[in-house]
Order: sequence, then structure tokens, then C-alpha cells
Amino acid sequence: MASGGSGQAPGTPASASRGSAALLAGSAGRSVGALVLIALTLLLAVWGPETRLQGLWFDVCQRLAPRVRESGPAVIVAVDEPSLARYGQWPWPRQLMAELVDRLRGAGPAAVGLNLLFPEADGYSGSSLAARLPGLAARTAAWVASVPDGDRTLGRALAAMPSVIGLAGLDGPTAGTPQGRFTPAVVRGPDPSGRVRRFRTVLRSVPDIDLGAQGHALLSADVTGGVIRRLPLVATVGDMLVPGLGIEMLRVATGAPAFAVRSDASGVRAVGVGDVWVPTEADGTMWIHFTPHDDARFISAAAVLAGEVPPDRIERKLVLVGVTALGLGDQHVTPLGELLPGVEVHAQAVENMFDGRVLVRPRRAAWAEAAALLVSGALVVALTPTGGMVRGALLALGLGAALLGGSFAAYRELARLFDGLTPTLGLGMVYTATLGGALAEADRQRRALRQRLQEEREAAARLAGELEAARRIQLGLLPRPETAFPGEGRFRISAVMEPARVVGGDLFDFFLLDGDRLLFLVGDVSGKGLPASLFMAATKAFYRSISTRHAVELARTMREANAEMGRDNPEAFFVTLVAAVLDVNTGRLWYCSAGHEAPWVVHSGPGEVERLEGAGGPPLCVLDDFAYATATTLLRPGDTVLMVTDGLTEAPDGGGDLFGTPRVTGLLREAAREPAHSEPARLVADLVTALRTFREPVEPADDVTLLALQWLGPPDAGAPGDPGLSAP
Repeated sequence: MASGGSGQAPGTPASASRGSAALLAGSAGRSVGALVLIALTLLLAVWGPETRLQGLWFDVCQRLAPRVRESGPAVIVAVDEPSLARYGQWPWPRQLMAELVDRLRGAGPAAVGLNLLFPEADGYSGSSLAARLPGLAARTAAWVASVPDGDRTLGRALAAMPSVIGLAGLDGPTAGTPQGRFTPAVVRGPDPSGRVRRFRTVLRSVPDIDLGAQGHALLSADVTGGVIRRLPLVATVGDMLVPGLGIEMLRVATGAPAFAVRSDASGVRAVGVGDVWVPTEADGTMWIHFTPHDDARFISAAAVLAGEVPPDRIERKLVLVGVTALGLGDQHVTPLGELLPGVEVHAQAVENMFDGRVLVRPRRAAWAEAAALLVSGALVVALTPTGGMVRGALLALGLGAALLGGSFAAYRELARLFDGLTPTLGLGMVYTATLGGALAEADRQRRALRQRLQEEREAAARLAGELEAARRIQLGLLPRPETAFPGEGRFRISAVMEPARVVGGDLFDFFLLDGDRLLFLVGDVSGKGLPASLFMAATKAFYRSISTRHAVELARTMREANAEMGRDNPEAFFVTLVAAVLDVNTGRLWYCSAGHEAPWVVHSGPGEVERLEGAGGPPLCVLDDFAYATATTLLRPGDTVLMVTDGLTEAPDGGGDLFGTPRVTGLLREAAREPAHSEPARLVADLVTALRTFREPVEPADDVTLLALQWLGPPDAGAPGDPGLSAP
């Protein structure tokens, strides 16, 4: 199919054009990447609120390295399932709650905090019972009314010891003016009220209980995306600063008259009591460093009421009382993926304060993350266009891993929270933008230069010296049968390719896939001249490369070659090709054809010649995703396989007659009668001589390629067997 034509010398203007296009593509990629990098850096630097990505990354850090519980300053007295089973459903009578508080007071805790609210009067007090039981006799009603008031009893129990009662913040349009007592606050710095969480008022327990407690604390939690990560240590109710539960229990336990807030122009810096300061976010919240759920923190309220708890479990501890029974207590999902009751979240916050292991997100963390993105992104933008797609991707992956690893190390070693995930994802966007810009510009340049490159090819074709060099190179790409397999005794091979003009598009190749399988093929590229010869070289390289990846899958090799060569084929070339794999130990032969002449087999018996039909398909680069198939046969020792291109069968003589396949078959039958003539080198030489005699004096119109392979038998000269191998 392919014959002489035109070519192009290296060093021509096309080479310079390709270099200029590469420079332009790199410049465009850097420009696009730089714009995306600047936009992402500014967004990351000025973005204030916590993002979902930040929360996810901080959760990952906590899951990889959760806090190890070092001390147990807080104990949780839990109204759990055993307590409800023993003392009845919740809410309990206030008399029973007062008894629980008295039991705790007897053990000498540092402070008791109720993670509970009692906003309604006790339904078990005498006055309440009498009002709910109309129709009682006067004497009976008086006796019922004489039952002690449970709210007063609980209030007196709380007043007899260091105690804290909870408040629930309200922030609706119907919220009124806040009433009741609040803990004084000492502010060291600017007033932080405008920065912290604000409530219009609070929901309190009934006055008899609320006034009995020495401290009052907000129980509100900061839940983002369904996960609790922070607790407010200070908030505002109306115009007053109100402490969180943990800080208020520390204040009551130490007897301090007020809690303190340290602030600056950006908001709250820390909240403390006495010499204990807890760093916070600007809005007064603290990040909780979680441990997994630990049953050792809990004591059943039933056990306390029954006097079954040793005093040293409670003595000098901060005791939090809360409901943990399923369906009653407030439950929160933590960064560790666990569902914890709210009272345990407060207990963990207290442990953070005592252990000094409070997670802190530095105030300039966003700027540090933006700077990390800027530096790493600049490297990606600068090096990706010159280093290539793969090296750029490896660079981006390496820098992303460094960002993630650095932020995790800061969390684990310093308890500092830096977001490594957002800059890493931004880095991926910068790489994609840089590569996309470069590819888009390269594609535009390629289309613009296509016509010019074609003209340069035609001009360069007149340079005979370069064409001769191309001919030598092309022939040099083909393997040399006489030197390819020195000392090989299992087979013999011979091949020849004669271009019709200077260079051609025919090809042949053979090589051992491994020690036992020999692949050999013959192909014919459509078109003429140097372009066809270049595509021939690419075809040979593609097929050899793919074959080494799929050594025993010939049909798959053909399919992948079809896909690979068709992907970047601007000249719309196609290739007819026949390939075979011979097991040189057994004689098993697998073959597959892509629109090519079927091979012949010259059997060692007298006059036996066979065509290897079947296992066919269209030429390569004609039909995408075609499912090629493989056929197989078994050679006998001395059998010879012959592959040719149509330059032999379609060669015309002076009268227009073709050499034809019947003539080839007849010559092969003659050769089969004399074993010496079926030897590959002799067979190829005889066919080439017959062709030249037939077409004289007509000049060849097409390339001629022949390849003959003779299987001599297994290494031990025994009869070939069938190893039962699957078709390639």
C-alpha cells in the first residue's frame, strides 16, 4: 500500500514551531494556574467561619490520634437505665433528687454541677398533689398538702454545698428580659460581647432550686454539621456575660467570686478562674480534644442513692449529674464517630482544662494555610508545564501529602489545629487549571500549525539525502533474521522488505516474548511516502510495547493496538496486520489478522499447503473497539509459516495481470515437495525471484514484504504436544 513520497528533515521550521508551541502552551498554563492560585489564596485568607472541610479534617486528626485520658477530675453521676428501673421513670420527684445531692455532699466533692433543668414545679409536692386530686375529703386534702415541697428541699440541698445549676439559652422573638442571678465576669481587655454567642434570655429552674445553687452556667453546645466539636466557655444573655458549665464548676470549687475573660480587638482570647486560663476561639468557644467513651467516668445514680459507692470515687471531684438513659438524655456525635451523652461532653471539656491538653486553632491559622497554598501552588504552576503531566501530578501529590502531614503533626505534637485538607484540595485545583490551560493552548497551536507542517513536509520531500537517511533508518528498525537468534535450534526464520521507492509503509517484526513464545508479524500501512513510513515505525513500536505487556493475550494486544494507534492519528492512516505467537517447544501456533492476507503453512508432508483463515477483523484504526479474536493450530516439525503483504499478491505484470494468491500457493506446493526448498531463506528468495521475473520490466508499484518461519521441533526432537495453554 505505501510507496515513495515526501519527507521532512529535522531542524526545519516545523521543529522550531513545535518548540514555540510548547513555550506558548506552558505560558498559557502558568497564566491560568496563577489566576486560580491567587483567587483560592485570597478566599482562604479572608474566609472566616469554620468550613465543613475544616471540620472533616480535624475529625480525621482526632480519629487517627485521639486524646489519651491522663486524669479523672470529673465524675458523672448518671441517671441511667438501672436507675430508672430501680426508682421509676424520669423526671424523678425532687425529694429523690435532693436525697441524691445529699448523698453526694456526704462524700465531699469539690463541686456538683447539674446538667439538668427543672423549669416546672415538682408534681410530687403536697400542694401540687392536692390540686391534682380534687374531691378529697378536707382532712385527707390537708394531709396531702402537708407533704414537704420538693423544690424547696432540693434548693436547700444545693445551698448546703458548692453546686452549679444549668441554664438554657433562648433566642426567639418571644424571649423576654433575662431574670435571676448571674455569675459576675471580669473582662481584661475590650468588651467581647459582640463576638460571642448571644441569647436574648435563658430558661431557668424554678426559683426555689435556682436560688439554692451557688453557680449558674449555660449548657448550650456548638454543633456544626451534626457533630459537636466545641463548647462555649462564655456567651452573652442580654448584656451579661455568662460562663459555660466547666468554667463555672471550677469557679464554685475554688470559691472565686467571679470568672475572668481575656480579650483583644479580635474577640475572646481565653476564659479562666484564678490562675487557670483556657484558650478559646474569638467567639468564646473551646475545641474539645476527645477520648473514646470511657465507662470509668460514670457512676450510676442508683448506686449513689443505695450507698454503694466508695467515698473516694467522689471526694474532691467535680461531679456532673445528668441523664444518660436512652431516649432521655441529649446525645451528640463526636469527631470520633461515637454518640455521647451531653454530660460526658462537658466532662471531657473539664478533663481538657485539667490536663492542659486543649486544642487551639491559632488566630493566624487561615493566613498560614493561605501562605502554604501560595508557596506550594507556585511550585506547581512553575514546574508542571516544563516537567510534564506525570511529574506535575507527582509534585502536587507530594506537596499535598506534606501539607496534610504537617497539619497532623501540629495537631498531635502541639495540639494546634491547622487545616491541611482545604489547601491540599486547592492545590489539586491549581494543578488541574495549570495543566488544562497548557493542554488547551497546545491543542490550539497544534491545529494552527497543522497546515504549515504539511507544507513543510512536502518541501522537505525533495531533499534526496534526507530521504536516503530515512530509508536507512527505516530498514534499520527491522530485525535482522540472520543475527537475531544465534544458536537457536528450535526454529529458523527469514524475512525481507523491499520498498517500492525510497521509503515504504510495510513492516515485519519478530521477537521472543519469553523463553518459549515467539511473536512474529507482518503489516502494511495505508498511504504513501514518508508519513506512511513514520506511521509504520510507530505501529511497530506500539505493537511491540503492547505485546510485552500482554505476552499471552494476542487478541487483547490487537484490540489495544487498535485503540492506541487510532487515538492520535490525524492523517487517518490504517494498518493491515497479521500476527502470530508460536510456542517453540510444542509447535502450538496462535494467530490473529487485522484485514491482512491470510498466512500459508507449508507442511512437511509432500505437497501439503494450508491457508490459516479465520480469526479475522478489520484493519487497525478503522473500527473502534472491535473485538478481535484468536485462532490456533498445531504445527508439525518441519512446517513453515509464510506471511506476505499485498505487494506480492497484487503485483501487476506488463499486461495488467496480477501475481495472485493461486500462483503463490502453487509455488509453495512445489517447495513442499523438496524439503530444502521449504527452508525459510530459500523459500523467501525463490518467491522474490519469481516476483521479479513476473513483473519485468514494470517498476514495483507497492512495497513487498515476506516473512517465513520454520518450526524444527521441540528441543528433545520428540513429537510436539499440546500443553493446554489458553489462546493469547
